[in-house]
Amino acid sequence: MTALPVIVLGGSGYVSGEMLRLLAQHPGLTLGAAVSTSQAGEPIAATFPHLAPAYREARFVALDGALARLEEAEHWVVFSAAPHGASAPMLEQLFAAAESAGVRLTVVDSSADFRFADAAQFASVYGHAHPAPARLKQFSCAVPEHLTTIDTPHAAHPGCFATTMLLAIVPLARAGICTGTFYVSAVTGSTGAGRTPRDTTHHPFRQSNLFAYQALKHRHDPEVRALTKAAAGVDVELRFVPQSGPFARGIHATIFAEKSAGFSTEDVRAALEDFYRDAPFVCVESEPPRMKDIAGSNFAALHACVSGDTVVVCSVLDNLVKGAAGGCLQWVNRLLELPETMGLEAPAAGWV
Repeated sequence: MTALPVIVLGGSGYVSGEMLRLLAQHPGLTLGAAVSTSQAGEPIAATFPHLAPAYREARFVALDGALARLEEAEHWVVFSAAPHGASAPMLEQLFAAAESAGVRLTVVDSSADFRFADAAQFASVYGHAHPAPARLKQFSCAVPEHLTTIDTPHAAHPGCFATTMLLAIVPLARAGICTGTFYVSAVTGSTGAGRTPRDTTHHPFRQSNLFAYQALKHRHDPEVRALTKAAAGVDVELRFVPQSGPFARGIHATIFAEKSAGFSTEDVRAALEDFYRDAPFVCVESEPPRMKDIAGSNFAALHACVSGDTVVVCSVLDNLVKGAAGGCLQWVNRLLELPETMGLEAPAAGWV
């Protein structure tokens, strides 16, 4: 197999660090350029010392440096981990340069810039006009397990919180088991806030602490509702309370919903198991999942229980892998018609 070169945008952030780690063990891909505005010219290993064995000589480049390399290959893969609002303009420059050079791009974006099919909906959530509205129709957005066929050349991955919720909500909504309002309490690790230090991510504040934020008004709310409609064909309501936990990576979400009449406890569990029967990265467990059992891996774990007319599903994943870089790599594998599990089968570390 000839490895395709990859451009990673937003190269010095946590998600791009995970992308670089996953690339180092992928047999069909190789790093071509890691783009970082703030670290251009600096060694990748200086920012990510744990990646030194894989990238001892490699250095970050500015976007112009990546553009200059496009003619070195006929086909490039682009991972974007650039911030919301910054990703689309950078990708637009890459698209323009590639089109001029006759080079093919396969793009997967982990930012929010291509998660909404409608520019007006993006603007209503993020408070500014979409930077590249003409490109929206070239991207599909979904959790990879929820879209069996893709008819666009590029893909966008939902947010980490959204992915965690969608894994539980979509099967229940599609089966008609729960079709009204979903209530979600979800705890995320500090890496979900990005690399730039803030009061809420500073270790003395975060350690041994737990607190909610943006309760009932988080920007993933409209994203989850739109993607549930696209995947399940039904409208649902969402009441979401995100929380910051005293750990670095992972999300643990507890989803509550009212069960429709006529469905048993066995029906709920069977709906999840049947839905994910052919999904190699989603495990439906008989016991509530633990974060240490998935942290560092691309696997997600679900567990359902029922009492009376109440359904509860626990959904656990690694926010940086399945919730971002790993999910994006799944999309690349599918877009390139490679095995979906390629480069992603490593189990969790266990004692992180």
